[in-house]
Amino acid sequence: MSDARTVIFEQPGGPEVMKIVQRPVGEPGPGEVRIRHHACGLNYIDIYQRSGVYPLPLPHALGMEGAGVVEAVGEGVTHLSKGDRVAYATGKAGSYCDARVMPAAQVCPLPDSIDFRTGAAMMLQGLTVEYLFHRTVPLKAGDTVLFHAAAGGVGLIACQWARSLGIRLIGTASTDEKCALAREHGAAEVINYEREDFVARVRELTDGRGVDVVMDSIGAATFERSLDCLRPVGMMISFGNSSGKVPPFDLGILGAKGCLQLTRPTVFVHIAQQEKCQEMAAHLFEMVESGKVTIRIGQEFALEDVAEAHRQMEARATTGSSVLLP
Repeated sequence: MSDARTVIFEQPGGPEVMKIVQRPVGEPGPGEVRIRHHACGLNYIDIYQRSGVYPLPLPHALGMEGAGVVEAVGEGVTHLSKGDRVAYATGKAGSYCDARVMPAAQVCPLPDSIDFRTGAAMMLQGLTVEYLFHRTVPLKAGDTVLFHAAAGGVGLIACQWARSLGIRLIGTASTDEKCALAREHGAAEVINYEREDFVARVRELTDGRGVDVVMDSIGAATFERSLDCLRPVGMMISFGNSSGKVPPFDLGILGAKGCLQLTRPTVFVHIAQQEKCQEMAAHLFEMVESGKVTIRIGQEFALEDVAEAHRQMEARATTGSSVLLP
């Protein structure tokens, strides 16, 4: 048994509550594997957990995705072997570390053509885009989607994914530079929401009709006005809350605004079953290997700099994906 550096927090709070400790890494049990990380992904859900928005039993490790090499395989694991290159996203937090033991069901063989940094950066965000475009509401070429935070990690993947499907994606971002980045990655139209009324602009871009679907990870700051961007019987997909949780509201609003539909999905429900998770990952890998989707890693941090990484994410000072390098 060896030790591994692991980022934990013992009480909810700001980035300063995180600390690195040495923790023992044991042998994998039935259905588990031990992974030595080469890179770990950073996501806004990590901030929700650290701050207490999504409570965890304490103390707790952080991090929902990573990439590395399988060091040991537990009984009953048949899709992985010692020495395999792998990447994963999981609902079991704890990837901010040198090595860990975890359930094997969500661990996916990583193609040789995809490096570890890319593997770690794309799993949670890429699988999110996969279910948004293929498993949430029927979408087809010619449909129009409003995507908030289009220059973030999920957003840049979504821009490219939409372009590959012939879907018209209207992206929002907070600066002209971020808008240009979203357009470069495939957004058909971009809106700087700091300078423009995004509802009025969406109506203008759709000749008053509204979009078929809104995909919103911002939450409180954009939710209600996003409803005004939808066509009648359009779908509002709320899949995050970087600006805070959406407050309670009268469901009758959905009827009054045009019989709108609303869903609040999570990636972890979609990847809970091994077969489905592996299928979604294979689709994501295919998109990346084909060149239809390129993963932009905007920031890299040493494990020791995890607090600064969280500060930059919370300040919306990042673009694309971010990774920790153990």
